[in-house]
Amino acid sequence: MKIECYGIGPLGTNCYFVRQEETKELLIIDPGDFPDYLRRYIVTEKLIPSAVLLTHGHFDHILGLRGWRVDYKDIPVYISEAEKDMLRDPSLNGTQDYREYAISMEADHYLKDGETFSLIGEKITFLQTPGHTAGSGCYYFSDHGVLFSGDTLFHGSVGRWDMATGSYEDLMDSLNNKLLALPDETVVYPGHESETTIAEEKKFNPYVR
Repeated sequence: MKIECYGIGPLGTNCYFVRQEETKELLIIDPGDFPDYLRRYIVTEKLIPSAVLLTHGHFDHILGLRGWRVDYKDIPVYISEAEKDMLRDPSLNGTQDYREYAISMEADHYLKDGETFSLIGEKITFLQTPGHTAGSGCYYFSDHGVLFSGDTLFHGSVGRWDMATGSYEDLMDSLNNKLLALPDETVVYPGHESETTIAEEKKFNPYVR
């Protein structure tokens, strides 16, 4: 399994490509945009886009959805069951400010906390981590010790809780009682900025209780 990170969209969101080298199957995590260079890369590398995984529904993580659905109309989209309203409502997800990209969309798979599923030959567990939004979640690849944390956990910080459906109390609970329960060696790939580990966050993150 190979992980590639691209800073894209209006806020430089980390969009992750998770690919299998042998089969060329590809997962896309948080497509904040779908620029031409990524389109060309997929064709050049002969990749097979298999699914889009969304950690939450904010504009800077979903603006590329329309492009993916144009180029790959049958590609399935996964998101938390608790994030339905965010994905459906441009005034909640913030895409109303990007007129030609305003998104009101249904996902193909709505996930519950702790749900485990398989894509591209990998076992993935969805961990619902409310706080940044009510339906924020993380994708945990336990066989590889890898977590894609969206805007729940950053390197040395956490996501905002002062926007629609956010909650400081929920965010602290998600961080301290769910994510920090993962193995210390877990590598965390956040929605913005650089990667980290659970062990490092236990030592240095000021929000750890």
